Amino acid sequence: MLELKNLCYSVESGGEVKHIINNVSLKIDEKFVALTGPNGGGKSTLAKLIMGIIKPTSGQIIFDGQDITDLSVTERANLGIGFAFQQPVRFKGITVSDIINMASGRTLKVSEVCAYLSEVGLCAREYVNREINASLSGGELKRIEIASVMARGVKLSLFDEPEAGIDLWSFSSLIKVFEKLRDILGGSLIIISHQERILNIADRIIVIANGQIERDGTPDQVMDRILVSSACKVLDDKKGV
Repeated sequence: MLELKNLCYSVESGGEVKHIINNVSLKIDEKFVALTGPNGGGKSTLAKLIMGIIKPTSGQIIFDGQDITDLSVTERANLGIGFAFQQPVRFKGITVSDIINMASGRTLKVSEVCAYLSEVGLCAREYVNREINASLSGGELKRIEIASVMARGVKLSLFDEPEAGIDLWSFSSLIKVFEKLRDILGGSLIIISHQERILNIADRIIVIANGQIERDGTPDQVMDRILVSSACKVLDDKKGV
C-alpha cells in the first residue's frame, strides 16, 4: 500500500515561493488508480515525488509500511516501484529482448520474452530482436515499456500520460493492454491521464488541481463532474476566441 502524509512540494520562482503540491494526504491500495485534472495541477509532480525523482519539501511517503521519503530512485525501484515516462527512452544497439531481460533481473528464455510481448499485443517473432530505436513507433515503445514493467514484477507501476504521442489505433490497443494489466498485475497501477476511456476502466479516480485533491472516488462518483467541467472549459475557450 502507498500512503502520502501531508505531502508538500514548493519551488522558488522570481523571489516567490510557488506551492506545486500542497498538503496532499491519501492512501492507495486499489489495483488501478487514475490521476487526472487540469494541466499544471500537480499530477506529474506527484508521480515524480512518489518515484523519488524529486524530493518533497515536507511530508512523508510510506510504501508497504516503510518510510521511503528519503530513499533514492534506485532504492525505491528495488522495493518494487516502477515509473514510465510520457516519452519512452530509445536505446541504440539494445534490443527488445535485452531490455526485457534487464527489467526482469535475470536471463529469460526466448519463449518467456515472447510471452511478455504477446501479453501487450505484439507479435513476438517480429519484435524480440529489434533494436529500441527510431524505427519503433510511439505505440510500439509504450507497449514494450509495459512488457518490461510486467517482466520486472513491480508492486507499484506509475505511468505518466501513456497515451501521449500515439495514434488512435495504438491508443485503442493500449486500452486493451491496460485492462489486461489491471487483471493480471499483482500490485497497483497508477496512471496519469486525461482520457475518458482510461478513466472509465480505473477502480478509483483522483482529481488533482492547484496542487491539492479536488475529487476522489469511483468512476461512477467522479466522471459526471469531470465531463461537466470539461464541457464548461470548452465553452469558456470558445468565448475567449
